[in-house]
Amino acid sequence: MIVLHAVFPIEPDSLDEALDHAETLVERSNEEEGMIDYRAATDVEDGTVLRFFEQYEDAAAFEAHTQTDHFRAFEAALPDLLAGEPRVTRFDVDSATELEL
Repeated sequence: MIVLHAVFPIEPDSLDEALDHAETLVERSNEEEGMIDYRAATDVEDGTVLRFFEQYEDAAAFEAHTQTDHFRAFEAALPDLLAGEPRVTRFDVDSATELEL
């Protein structure tokens, strides 16, 4: 499994536009083959930061995602939305276990 955590600092005046792009990206990404889960949220400490949590079955699913129209549209819009450098961390995961709370 491939897990990504992406952090995007957004210009405050561009937040609504960024959220619209994120909503479309999440909706369409969750329909992709090989996608386990794709989520976006605003940071509770800084509401102008978008965080993405992405889980793919494998590297091929991740690569396919980067070739989709919805991903490319989001990627193309980013330069006008960003307030700073994005950060993306990739985790290669051998196993995952859901914990009971």
